[in-house]
Amino acid sequence: MWDRVERLLGADNLGKLATKRVGVVGLGSGGGFVAQSLAMSGVGQFVLIDDDVLEDTNTVRHVADRRYIGRPKAEIVAELIALRNPAADVKTHYGRIEDYATALDDLDLLVVGVDGEGVKYKINEMCLERDLVAIYAGVYERGEGGDVVIVRPYDGPCYACWAAELREGMQFAADPEDGDGDADLDYGMIGPEGTLEAEPGLWLHVTRVAGVQADFALRELLRDGEQYQPLPANTVVLANTALEIITGQVTPPHSAVWVQIQRDSACLVCGDAMHDEATSTQEMSLDQLAGESGIEVEEEKQQNTR
Repeated sequence: MWDRVERLLGADNLGKLATKRVGVVGLGSGGGFVAQSLAMSGVGQFVLIDDDVLEDTNTVRHVADRRYIGRPKAEIVAELIALRNPAADVKTHYGRIEDYATALDDLDLLVVGVDGEGVKYKINEMCLERDLVAIYAGVYERGEGGDVVIVRPYDGPCYACWAAELREGMQFAADPEDGDGDADLDYGMIGPEGTLEAEPGLWLHVTRVAGVQADFALRELLRDGEQYQPLPANTVVLANTALEIITGQVTPPHSAVWVQIQRDSACLVCGDAMHDEATSTQEMSLDQLAGESGIEVEEEKQQNTR
């Protein structure tokens, strides 16, 4: 069954993927698609975490159909993975990531498929503590576009300083290799609470963003191999429709803008002072960390998936 994948990736890479352990937090329309895509690419071990069950309205934007209504999404996706990759080892956790932090131990990579910015901040801290690479994705209002970023602890930005740069519309280089091409990122879809407006979009638009997130993940899992091709930058912003990603410039449908976001040495999460054990004794609250990026955290916000 793996003949065509092996011809594309090579026997060595396929064998390597079978040993990789990938965590996916949030098994909604995006996370479920990424998990299934990685399983169909040869990834052999998964840890799936989600606190939600499949509802009738989810079925037009999910890998699962109406037969699974009422069941936990993590359990459903585990079953779908088994139908595509029966040798895969899949562990599931029904609940919030805060209750299953130890499930992130010994992972090779984490895929983040949740909406709430507060939850992403918590995941960011958990990943930094474990030196765990994470790939985050967000889908914009009505599915008009989205973004994907790979976060390597202390080798580039953490999610907190990345969000401070991107979500607040600060300056960045339009061309990742051209530091002189600064422009403003236009994020008109950020709500007053600092989260992406979650107005529903079509699944075909969600899966375009999720497909890029899955590709980021697959590349990272094969990073040490001979076939590895580095990405142009750590962030890509996708336009599903004509979208003003850069102020004053309309990005055509089905195109993208690559952005290289730098680590903020003064970041309250991953900055030099926090990274240095001799000067990192002061603990910062989640509200303080989010406030540094202008994002208001809702304490009771549920961990909804895309």
